[in-house]
Amino acid sequence: MSEIIFYEITDFIYFLEDEKRLSRNTILAYKTDILEYQDFLIKYQKINDVSEITKDMIIKYITSLKRKSFSKTTITRKIIAIKSFHKFLFSEQILKENVAYYLELPKKEEKLPTVLSEDEISKMINSIDTTTFIGKRNRAMLELLYSSGLRISELLNLKIGDIHMNERYLNVIGKGDKERIIPIGEMAIVALRDYIENARSQISKKPGSLLFYNYQGNKMSRQGFFKYIKQLAKDCGIEKEISPHTIRHSFATHLLANGASLRIVQELLGHEDISTTQIYTHIDKSHLKEMYGHTHPLQKKEGKEDNEI
Repeated sequence: MSEIIFYEITDFIYFLEDEKRLSRNTILAYKTDILEYQDFLIKYQKINDVSEITKDMIIKYITSLKRKSFSKTTITRKIIAIKSFHKFLFSEQILKENVAYYLELPKKEEKLPTVLSEDEISKMINSIDTTTFIGKRNRAMLELLYSSGLRISELLNLKIGDIHMNERYLNVIGKGDKERIIPIGEMAIVALRDYIENARSQISKKPGSLLFYNYQGNKMSRQGFFKYIKQLAKDCGIEKEISPHTIRHSFATHLLANGASLRIVQELLGHEDISTTQIYTHIDKSHLKEMYGHTHPLQKKEGKEDNEI
């Protein structure tokens, strides 16, 4: 990572940590983006101080990102980081003007997340071989992921003390170190009990507080579980491009499809803004339309007639 030349960047990072209380991954992303921005300003704009930054310089930097064929999502993230940095400089009275105030974000690409059907989820879960210790762990992880809609980082960071099986809920620390309480479904309880009582101590023979361990008895990696989920789906004949986050998307979509309110889903997912949760209403509608096309008698009849013409 680049060296911090503008000392104000250090203050900005402390601000994100102490006052905004953002997650470690989010802070790292901000830091990376701002340091790349700093490098461009120093190398190509020949400036030595943040007070020399102009709106024109920022626009030139954004133009350079577009030339490098970054995705809209990546460019949007970098612009948000720049806007946040300049807002901080202005609010802390380091600069008298916020030159990034009027920067516009690229129009968001409307792409609905991939979700699995309830049958596909069941197929994946039921295909896991639970005669092995690792199989018992994998079944518990997937059941819990789908039962509670956790982020993969939240799942991997769970401690044994976070699980309250008799009361059927868990405590999880989400983004911004915010705690939430989430119910656990019956099937997840059964799988968790089997894993904890019959497999956990065999996978990790050394004392530890983590709920899930890899086969070496260490903390599981995101990449390792990502590969496992992809392979499991492939083995089940599921051709969709999925990740652990797909299970979270499916959890939310299935809740809404079965009558849960948007507010409840927002609470369970740990979204600060309900607009983030609203994407799942669009997914639910698209799935209803697809199901209608496949199952409605009139649609079936019309489709058959079309084929006969």
